[in-house]
Amino acid sequence: MLDIKFKKFLPFIFIILVGIIPLFDLFHSGLPLTHDGQDHAARIANFYTSLSEGILIPRWAGNLNWGFGHPILMFLYPLPSYFASLFHFLGFSLINSLKIVFGLTFIASGIAMFLWVRKLLGELGGIFAAILYMFAPYRFVNLYVRGAIGEHVSFMFVPLVLFFITKLFLDKKHSPFNKYLISAGVSLSTAGLILSHNALSILFLSFTFFYALVISIYKKDKKNLILSFAGIIFGFLLSAFFWLPAFIEGKYTLRDIVTGGGEYSGRFVEPFRLFMPEWSYGITGQLSVQIGLVHLILIVISIYAVIKLTKKDLLIKRIYVLGFSFFLISLFMMIKESDFIWRTVTTLQKFQFPWRFLSLTVLTSSFIAAYAVLIFRRKEKIIFGMAVLLLSIIVFYGGYFRAKDYLVKDDSFFERVYYGTTDTGESGPIWSVRFMEKEADSSIEVISGKAIVQEVFRSSTRHEYTISAETKTRIKENTLYFPGWNVYVDGRKLDVNSEIEFQDPKNRGLITFHVDKGAHNIKLLFEDTKFRIFSNYLSLLSLVVLVLLGFYFYKKNEYYKK
Repeated sequence: MLDIKFKKFLPFIFIILVGIIPLFDLFHSGLPLTHDGQDHAARIANFYTSLSEGILIPRWAGNLNWGFGHPILMFLYPLPSYFASLFHFLGFSLINSLKIVFGLTFIASGIAMFLWVRKLLGELGGIFAAILYMFAPYRFVNLYVRGAIGEHVSFMFVPLVLFFITKLFLDKKHSPFNKYLISAGVSLSTAGLILSHNALSILFLSFTFFYALVISIYKKDKKNLILSFAGIIFGFLLSAFFWLPAFIEGKYTLRDIVTGGGEYSGRFVEPFRLFMPEWSYGITGQLSVQIGLVHLILIVISIYAVIKLTKKDLLIKRIYVLGFSFFLISLFMMIKESDFIWRTVTTLQKFQFPWRFLSLTVLTSSFIAAYAVLIFRRKEKIIFGMAVLLLSIIVFYGGYFRAKDYLVKDDSFFERVYYGTTDTGESGPIWSVRFMEKEADSSIEVISGKAIVQEVFRSSTRHEYTISAETKTRIKENTLYFPGWNVYVDGRKLDVNSEIEFQDPKNRGLITFHVDKGAHNIKLLFEDTKFRIFSNYLSLLSLVVLVLLGFYFYKKNEYYKK
């Protein structure tokens, strides 16, 4: 009995052990030197500071932008920061917390891929898919070149969404409670995907939509199709506290500065580069955009394997065709011949780089390449095929899972005033300059009149002062204004339209206001707007409903057992 139970865990143990191989460079002291790694550590430092101040949904980064603050946390996928903050709370440094998230979610993505593909192709197919998914070259671009934590974490969730949807349709019988648990899995996985990378979730969920549709049509099962879509919609509701304010309040930012004006058009990929085994730690236009030779060879073999499938495997064939179609679509969307689509569907321009479609390529290529295992029938051939796969990956991809260099900084570097915004200006308020250029001499200044100002308290979202004004005085708080910042003078909230100025050409984007002669208590608070509060409660209500439904179906399940 013990041997049987242990065998069930062997695929997971194997995936974990293989998955550790490309992560060895994370055990080196310091953070791998990447395009965005240092900035992510700075963002997480500000995120953690807000959490430690009791702010459960951090939206304001007080130390960024040369200490003038920045609303980037409102628009930056929060789940990786929550994960890293947990490890930082447990005593790990910011850099080590970030590396732990990179490492654990990398292996978790392989396990998630295994769970999904195993439902379709069996254990061997699941293991093949997991390895191909983890070792796709673009995964190492995100890990060791770009340091793209959001994209990296999102790869963990999309196979989970597909796994739960597949389980809904293909498992023979479900009790009401089990069906609820699976649907809740769809919801939570969808929410995790959105909270990991809101932009990429659109790409991944487009494939998910058609995937559920194909299975539904084949199985003639509308009920589970409705449950699948309901689960996805519920995932959007659970994550509404993040994406809804980010979507609506993005109009107050310079978000089009890097996506407007046809910026994408200069970022198309030359087709031959998709197939060339090149590697570079450079920026866009230099970093590798290859699919991977091992993946390409196995895709060719998979075509033969699928042709040989019998009529009994018609559903598996249809899913393969869907995956292959999305694979080709993702390739097409990266080359300049797709420009007419980018110009017509302007939302696509928000992706900024056409090569972001490589994320969808990784998913689909790893999935369809795993069909190559169907040519193996005997145990000896299976072992041989696995050995060849691992050897080929080491030979062809072994040079990709290496850090270029390491950034060694202690936590104080990221926790103090940070000389940058950690983005290219797109999250900056529209009424401010794109970047501040130097740290302010003081947090608050008198710009007209005469007064003595003393700082009483300061946190990332609460600044408190006492002011003794000899005349009517104009005050400048060296903090960028963004909706949610409110000024209270002796407990009275100043009107943002008439009593607060933040578009003064001489003080662009900074909060200025007047106080009358006399002694005053001043508080500046960054508070949730009514729309953010609505979004928070929408997510909370959705979570409560999800839990209550769980209790309902559990009780219903217990009733039927009797």
